[in-house]
Amino acid sequence: MKDVPRSGRRQLLRMTAMLGGGVLAQRQRLLAWETPGKLGAPLGPYGERSPFERAVRWHRESKTPEAGSCFSPLHASVGTITPSSLHYERHHSGIPTIDPSKHRLVIHGLVDRPLSFTMAEIQRLPSITRTLVLECGGNSAGEWAARTGADVQRSYGLVSCSEWTGVPLATLLAEVGVKPTASWVIAEGADACRMERSIPLSKAMENTLLAYGQNGEMIRPSQGYPLRLINPGWEGNTNVKWLHSLKLTNQPYMARDETSKYSDLMPDGKARIFTYRMEAKSVITFPSGGQTLPAIGLYELTGLAWSGNGKIERVDITTDGGRSWTAAELQEPRLPIALTRFRMPWRFEGRETVIASRAVDETGYVQPSREALVAVRGGNSVYHFNGTKFWRVQADGTVTNVDA
Repeated sequence: MKDVPRSGRRQLLRMTAMLGGGVLAQRQRLLAWETPGKLGAPLGPYGERSPFERAVRWHRESKTPEAGSCFSPLHASVGTITPSSLHYERHHSGIPTIDPSKHRLVIHGLVDRPLSFTMAEIQRLPSITRTLVLECGGNSAGEWAARTGADVQRSYGLVSCSEWTGVPLATLLAEVGVKPTASWVIAEGADACRMERSIPLSKAMENTLLAYGQNGEMIRPSQGYPLRLINPGWEGNTNVKWLHSLKLTNQPYMARDETSKYSDLMPDGKARIFTYRMEAKSVITFPSGGQTLPAIGLYELTGLAWSGNGKIERVDITTDGGRSWTAAELQEPRLPIALTRFRMPWRFEGRETVIASRAVDETGYVQPSREALVAVRGGNSVYHFNGTKFWRVQADGTVTNVDA
């Protein structure tokens, strides 16, 4: 195996044109003559994707389907934005149906003027739009085990990237007047379990967003309609959906989902809590587990990288099992705390090899190996895994997880 220089992409296009262009053109001419003219489908009120596209989210069968996760099909993704309909989901008590005209956001506690805001009042305020990645704190939970996920969707699929529109939380906090003794914001959702998370006031004032828009339309019910808290770079569970209450306090509430859950059990039996920020992470999405390279020749290795610390600075790729690493091409613009697409031309020679990616963010943090993570944190955790993922490309072109 050997890496292909940047000119390889142009070579790949030329080879494809020479080998398939003539045959394809002939088939298209025959098809045009033999197929009678036919009207297409009529106009519709809401766009649908082609019936030939099959990518869907994956979820485990459960006796309690209201609580669980749906994994985004990263292997079928293109670009960096996740369609709203394929954005990962994690619910603890189902998806509530909320009439936005009746919904209220109450801000109370250690404030000068407790206020209740309607959605119409929130949407009248100055808004911003940011492209941000969300990753569940339990993404890649199975990667801590000896036998890890067989494909990229089931092992890394609790991550998605959207364009979020809303009002900075700091705007509303200025309106209610935060008392000097306040240091935490307790966010609560309107779902059946009343999901609750403690957010440091410093974060709320820095860049927390009250989002009502996603990818150019109102947030989907499964993503928190009509209002969701967005904490850039922090684990997904802190981005409370169906937000209806913000209480200013002088201490965290030590809620279930920040103590017994979404905490890191260490080898000595102690647990780290409030480990909010998601560190740099990457994965090759093609070729990846469950896929097959149909023939020897040039291919484009591609994947996704992200970091809760900011921009992705570099992604290195190995095609020899980690003995050597080569910098991949990063798609611009590289946005902070957003998915970054990386690519590298590569020739498959019909011999078995192992491939992987490794991300470096703008702080200099380097995505660790699984072994390095386990050495520090042990094998008790199921949260905040960001180790490298290796794929084995067999001689016949089939791709499997090295650890499966």
